[in-house]
Amino acid sequence: MRKFNVIVTNEIEADTAEEAALLMYQELTKGPPPLRFSVTDESKSTTSIKLDRAKADEFASVDHTADPGNW
Repeated sequence: MRKFNVIVTNEIEADTAEEAALLMYQELTKGPPPLRFSVTDESKSTTSIKLDRAKADEFASVDHTADPGNW
């Protein structure tokens, strides 16, 4: 199985980096999950991805650990 580094991308206005991180944390705990990501693979190739909320919610509702390909 390949490894990926997934980074949530969200533009937040704040006075400091710490405040921006706290505001992001606040968003994550109160609202729907983010849909915009930056994904880097093992070869350091980076792709920006924006998920469709309906498709992402459908994917999240399925237990993918039951897939024999994940064993």
